[in-house]
Amino acid sequence: MEIDQWRREYVSGGLSREDLLETPVEQFDKWLQELTPAGLKDPSSMSLATVDASGRPSQRIVLLKGYGEQGFTFFTNLQSQKARDIAANPQVCLLFPWHALDRQVIVYGRAEELGRAEAETYFHSRPRDSQLAAWASHQSEPVASRDKLESAFLEARKRYPDEVPLPDYWGGYRVVPDTVEFWQGRASRLHDRFVYRLQADGSWQVERLSP
Repeated sequence: MEIDQWRREYVSGGLSREDLLETPVEQFDKWLQELTPAGLKDPSSMSLATVDASGRPSQRIVLLKGYGEQGFTFFTNLQSQKARDIAANPQVCLLFPWHALDRQVIVYGRAEELGRAEAETYFHSRPRDSQLAAWASHQSEPVASRDKLESAFLEARKRYPDEVPLPDYWGGYRVVPDTVEFWQGRASRLHDRFVYRLQADGSWQVERLSP
């Protein structure tokens, strides 16, 4: 079959205005909790889209590590391409592609760097080898070979036989949302789409979008 003929109907369910909770974070939490029985792998994975100083967009998969009414958090190397983009333009977009339930959540907002104490707490909750990898990898920079990368990892292991300190160049961001869309696939491409928009008084306005 040719690629332009690859298609299926979306029949997992629907979404109505009455289904929606008061805030997008409450609605996000509801949908996230429904992923566990669906058996979705990596439910916390999300596509992070950024734009650099020249206006060139890029995106990559990162893992959500926390969420609440203040926003959505993730951690990374602060010298990476994504971090450089955010320094140039803090407006970002997150996409959660939950195909198992024919759902997507799209978050638009501003990325703000987390404090070092919060980054430290999360960093030390990671597996030890993941902490060491943060020292071995200069993320987004060229590396001569896989051997060089693995040698740097072994050097870090020798350098820090006990507690691994948080690198100065490692931290996190909170994406503070101003617009959040919930997309539910429906048959005949008549999908349900609802968008929350933040108002000046801190409340959220909800409206249905055409598919």
